[in-house]
Amino acid sequence: MASSAQTTAPPETIAVESTTVACDGGGGALGHPRVYLTMADGDSVECPYCDRKYALKPGSPRGGH
Repeated sequence: MASSAQTTAPPETIAVESTTVACDGGGGALGHPRVYLTMADGDSVECPYCDRKYALKPGSPRGGH
């Protein structure tokens, strides 16, 4: 019996060198409004619109931009 569950790709993870990032979904007109995200205490943050994950590269300073 075949399953009717859809398979989706896991959200994209992007390595960054700053604890503050901007995400617009990367789809141009098909993306989402640009949002600015900050890694408060951790080493990663997820976009609330597209679930794209931004992870701080090892050795990157925990400062602003």
